[in-house]
Amino acid sequence: MFQIIGIILLFGLVFGSFAMAGGKFDVIIHAAPHELMAILGAGIAAFLIANSMPVIKASLGGLGKCFAGPKWKKQDYKDILALLFQLTKTMKSKGVIALESHIEKPGESAIFQKYPKIMKDHFAIDFICDTLRMMTMNLEDPHQIEDAMEKQLEKHHHEAAHAAHALQTLADGLPALGIVAAVLGIIKTMSSIDKPPAVLGGMIGSALVGTFLGVFLAYGLVGPFASRLQSIVDEEAAFYKIIQSVLVAHLHGNAAQISCEIGRGDIPSSIQPSFSEMEEHLSTVGSEA
Repeated sequence: MFQIIGIILLFGLVFGSFAMAGGKFDVIIHAAPHELMAILGAGIAAFLIANSMPVIKASLGGLGKCFAGPKWKKQDYKDILALLFQLTKTMKSKGVIALESHIEKPGESAIFQKYPKIMKDHFAIDFICDTLRMMTMNLEDPHQIEDAMEKQLEKHHHEAAHAAHALQTLADGLPALGIVAAVLGIIKTMSSIDKPPAVLGGMIGSALVGTFLGVFLAYGLVGPFASRLQSIVDEEAAFYKIIQSVLVAHLHGNAAQISCEIGRGDIPSSIQPSFSEMEEHLSTVGSEA
């Protein structure tokens, strides 16, 4: 919603101020099609040259994310803590043998099946199961497991950020491509130097539209979208950080509820459930178990 409002304000204020200052849109309207062809066309071509197909697909999907916001909502954070609570409580009370059936085939696990949205995230499920599998193999050094989890999180976050970096690189290049379009316009103007001043003025104005569009698209649209996508990737990374916090806290010998409270501290403040909310939710899960 705010992104749509921002786009409307962007165009309204920029072009509105131009109109209020007495500017005429004839030159912009006449020059925009071929200038955009040069700038956006070259930008898209450079984008295709610089990136792999997975990054290109992720960038297109990332534009949708910019409007939809982060994938994980408040209920999802409560659910991941509830899932980890059940797993760590089972491991503590019944031992690692009781946990093996859940982590070997999470799709058939009664615990995992309660959380279908989390089940759709393959990285989250693999991250949980692989870590618990290491614990069942008697790798109980919290520091070793924490280090292994940290490397996995860094790798995943680095890969998830490729799309935002690609869009930011495109934004950085658009002003230069705008200058390229403007230079071509000046070259065209210089070849018509024998024309009257009024004609030359119009041709120079058309050339400068290229510079304007390059800067406008870079700092008004593509750059802000890249920044928004990066902030979403960073916020979504907190979801996986919770898994690390809870499982490492469990390895340090904390009770399941204490481990989950430590994990609750990693939830972004804007959607963080209160202590009492989480306690009530875990009590419900505990009674069901």
